[in-house]
Amino acid sequence: MWIDAESGVAWVQGTHEYRPLGVAALSRVDQFRHSDFRQNLRRPRRLDDSFAGFFGSLETVNEFLQEGSIPVLRRTPAHLL
Repeated sequence: MWIDAESGVAWVQGTHEYRPLGVAALSRVDQFRHSDFRQNLRRPRRLDDSFAGFFGSLETVNEFLQEGSIPVLRRTPAHLL
């Protein structure tokens, strides 16, 4: 997940049972669903230094977003660039 602090948008790239889901972008106060993902959507390259971390499921992503805490953002891991 990447957090665009300026716009308040969270970007998620995911897989389901090892198949790519694509990318989804939503407000940090919203909840992600499988139907939000698009194969043709790409996260903006300007977010390379806004990586919030890896999550095991959409449920854990949504729980993290509900907490409302500000994550420590870091560089996107090289294998995702």
